[in-house]
Amino acid sequence: MLKNAMSHLLGARRTREPRPAVGAAGTVRLPMPPALSASLGCDAVGVPARYGFRLMSHLPRTGCVFADADRWWWIVPAGSDLDLDWPPQVTYAKGAFVPAVRPRLIHQPDNRTPYTPPIPLFLMVCQVTGVAPSWAPSGGERAVSAP
Repeated sequence: MLKNAMSHLLGARRTREPRPAVGAAGTVRLPMPPALSASLGCDAVGVPARYGFRLMSHLPRTGCVFADADRWWWIVPAGSDLDLDWPPQVTYAKGAFVPAVRPRLIHQPDNRTPYTPPIPLFLMVCQVTGVAPSWAPSGGERAVSAP
């Protein structure tokens, strides 16, 4: 009887967990914990799983991190790809729609923001992948010349 009650309780608990929204072309949206404020929008930076623990242990602050068998996904503010030339091993997912099957939340921050700061993440990703950091401005020159 106790075993039956526990299985019902655990079954009910599983059905209340938010399921990722399904996006286009086999992508799912990473579900933000409801207690966190994502007022800046959300994008996700995916790195191969083999770098996950190393990155997490060296970042000064870590926001929400999701993982599946192949990749770890860090939540960053929307637009964090602007002028950053992410290494080829990295997947940048706008809107946090990621090509993952069943990503799960593996780290939630202590504060109310889900974000990992993108510049420290970018620099650490470059370091662990052996790629020199590169800022590649899109659209050519941005400086206004003096008259």
